[in-house]
Amino acid sequence: MIAQNVMQTLAQKIIARAAGRQSVVPGEIVTCALDLALMHDSGGPRRVKPMLEKLGAKVWDPEKIVVITDHYLPANNEESRNIIRIAREWVKEAGVTRFHDGIGICHVVLPQKGYLRPGMFAVGGDSHSPTGGAFGAYMFGIGATEMLGVLVTGEIWLKVPHTILVEWHGSLSTAVSAKDMMLALCAKLGLDGGQYQAIQYCGDTVARLSMQERMTLCNMTPEVGAQTGLIAPDQVTAAYLESVGVVGIDTAKWQTDPGAPILAQHLFSADKLEPQVAAPHSPANAGPVSVHRGTKINTAYIGACTGAKIEDLRMAARVLKGKHAASHVRFVVAPASAQDQKMAEEEGTLKILVAAGAELLGNSCGICAGYGDDRLSENEVAITSTARNFKGRMGPGSSQVYLASPYTVAASAIKGEIADPREMLHD
Repeated sequence: MIAQNVMQTLAQKIIARAAGRQSVVPGEIVTCALDLALMHDSGGPRRVKPMLEKLGAKVWDPEKIVVITDHYLPANNEESRNIIRIAREWVKEAGVTRFHDGIGICHVVLPQKGYLRPGMFAVGGDSHSPTGGAFGAYMFGIGATEMLGVLVTGEIWLKVPHTILVEWHGSLSTAVSAKDMMLALCAKLGLDGGQYQAIQYCGDTVARLSMQERMTLCNMTPEVGAQTGLIAPDQVTAAYLESVGVVGIDTAKWQTDPGAPILAQHLFSADKLEPQVAAPHSPANAGPVSVHRGTKINTAYIGACTGAKIEDLRMAARVLKGKHAASHVRFVVAPASAQDQKMAEEEGTLKILVAAGAELLGNSCGICAGYGDDRLSENEVAITSTARNFKGRMGPGSSQVYLASPYTVAASAIKGEIADPREMLHD
């Protein structure tokens, strides 16, 4: 029997609700009811449709399923056209109405459509599904076979995780962002430092971050090997949700109790954080930009759910305004969603990027996921705002990918080599 009124972390509270329990204990295995299941075209319908047909099974609740096409776009060959066609046909067959076709990357579109809220228990068919944790939702990635079980039963078993606190205090300096915070964490913890537990980001630095910057933190939690990343909801959360039509949110309910069990705590000073760059071929190879300053590049890429949201585009524009990318650099921008691209166009941000020489790509995963005609070439050296730089992910194994914030990518595009953005925003 689990004791009542025990101190619980945010992760425990969400899991307990999903399991129909008063409380849960780290390490025990529980069965949880899903509030939402997210799939995209790559790992979604084309994978689960034949398995469902083989079982003769139907989905448990079409209203709790979201499907977003974002990987195989633009569909410019027979394979990609077939994959997109399967997704479009399947949502009609299954009765899924929450279908968003070609309007952006799933992890950005999902909150823009108002599907997330504090206390939700959700899964996604993609490793960066913990982005939902920025809204106080417990969300993590699963494979196609597990997704099949979710679609049929509406449930999934879970080993209750321990919580690791990552606490940031102080103010970020000019040209330093959440991406730099996350790369610094990758350097400290490594690819498996999260131990497949739940990381909760906290501290006054995190409290001051906007929702899209919080999304960047939670999005990259898998890069340190945690199951999910969480940020307790507050007025910033409530204000964003109200802007997308979600009202009446109780943020006070979804907080970690004082004295709740914590596996580990990592303290960071935002005041001392410099722009970070991760060398090939791991986010854990991160360090101050000065370590790699002067490294020649061929490509500068602002893209992905981690690095091409409206706030990311604004960061790049701050650096690029009145400047132009170096003549030998291919400068590529793929806004994360159609909504963010429209906003960037209306406010003039997109005009600055284009004037600086940006080549605009579609609102899709594109180069980040290794799809399409714009992948990196043999021996190409790129600096990108993406979440990962694993060998061969964005092009041939000979390509070299450095990770950085949009600020640093933009500064490097101008210089034609890895550069410190603070020098261009010193005022």
